[in-house]
Amino acid sequence: LYDTISEERSKFRTLNYQIGFRLNHLHRNAMSSPGEYYKALPPIIKAYGTACFVATAAYELGLYSPLYIALFYSEVFYRFQVWRLFTNFFFLGGFSINFGIRLLMILRYGVQLEKGVFDRRTADFLWMMIFGAFSLLVLSAIPFFWTPFMAVSLVFMLVYVWSREFPNALVSFYGLVSLKAFYLPWVTLALDVIFGSPIMPDLLGIIAGHLFYFLTVLHPLAGGKNILKTPMWVHKLVARWRIGPPPITRVNDVQQESSSGVFRGRSYRLNG
Repeated sequence: LYDTISEERSKFRTLNYQIGFRLNHLHRNAMSSPGEYYKALPPIIKAYGTACFVATAAYELGLYSPLYIALFYSEVFYRFQVWRLFTNFFFLGGFSINFGIRLLMILRYGVQLEKGVFDRRTADFLWMMIFGAFSLLVLSAIPFFWTPFMAVSLVFMLVYVWSREFPNALVSFYGLVSLKAFYLPWVTLALDVIFGSPIMPDLLGIIAGHLFYFLTVLHPLAGGKNILKTPMWVHKLVARWRIGPPPITRVNDVQQESSSGVFRGRSYRLNG
């Protein structure tokens, strides 16, 4: 039963991705300027992507040194520089090909998650980002996993979650080969290592992404309880500041929550 549900879920995700991709492609073609594209971005990804770009631009202009925003736990606990717990998530490095690739990952996979899987569920998407950042901070406290900047890890977490939500979608690598999205994180990790990038940030993102996906999807699919339900304070925060479109009541969700079946799934619109 679990395998059947998982297979049907994957088929639905793939259909959702294909339809959403075509609609988004048509929508982008209808836009006349980059400003319109930026304005149409969902709020959480827009804020995060903008922060990453501004952090890199400020660094390139010589306005600050990355050493002042890097994650050094000794500075956090002994000098109370608590901002390091947050600022390290916004530095993707200087302007380079790698920076461009990471930013494109945010704009593609992050947008497709927020406008697709998490459509009208801004609080849930924000909670995923918060949980991912917290998980990365905990992992980085272990000396073996420590890395001074975890923006790449947070981006990689988005990629991992996207690959699990749309496992059968086809992804093209440089126009040379197409693979199922399920393998995207591992292929990207391998390419990063081949091109000389450190493996740890990518690996941390995979761990954080899998932890979130297991607790919110796989465990409930197997009949367990969703122990990572979005806290009420996140919902109140989103509602107070009117972030994103208002949530809608899904009849299917209510019926599934009240039933005793194994799968307490979620329903989504197909125009993500």
